[in-house]
Amino acid sequence: MQPTIRLQREDFDAAAEAALLTRGRTDVGAVVTFAGVCRGAESGEPIAALTLEHYPGMAETEIARHVEEARTRWPLLGVTVIHRYGRIAPGENIVLVITASSHRQAAFAAAEFLMDYLKTRAPFWKQVEGKAGTAWIEAKDDDNAAAARWKKPAGDQAAE
Repeated sequence: MQPTIRLQREDFDAAAEAALLTRGRTDVGAVVTFAGVCRGAESGEPIAALTLEHYPGMAETEIARHVEEARTRWPLLGVTVIHRYGRIAPGENIVLVITASSHRQAAFAAAEFLMDYLKTRAPFWKQVEGKAGTAWIEAKDDDNAAAARWKKPAGDQAAE
C-alpha cells in the first residue's frame, strides 16, 4: 500500500479522493472518510478565519511516520491524508483522512488514530483571527486525552 499524503493550500473533494483510493479495488470492504471543516467560532467567539502554518518536509515526514504506525496496528489497504495550510475561512475544509480496510473496525480505528495525532501532535501551528485580533491556539485537553489512548505501553519499541 502506497499512502497518499499531501499538504496543500487548495481545497479538496472528499468524495473524489475516496473514489480514487478505491477505484478498481475488490479487496476493500470498508472506507472511513473524515473531513475536518473550519468552524465559525472558537471557544464561543466568532472567527473570521484560521491560518495554518507548517514546516515543509518535516510535516509530511511526521504524518508518514504515523500512517506507517497505523499500518502496523491495523490491516489497512489504503490511506489518504490531505491537510490544508494557509488562511481558511469558516465552512472550508481543513483536513481529510480516508482509511480503507477489509473490515470496518480497522478502518474506523485507524482514522481515529490518525485524526487524534493530526489534532494534537502534527507539526502545524493554528492561528485564529477574530474580533479581538489574532491568537495562536494549542490542542485542547479533550484532544490530548483522546490522543493519549493510543499510547503504547512503556518498553514497547514501536511506541510514539
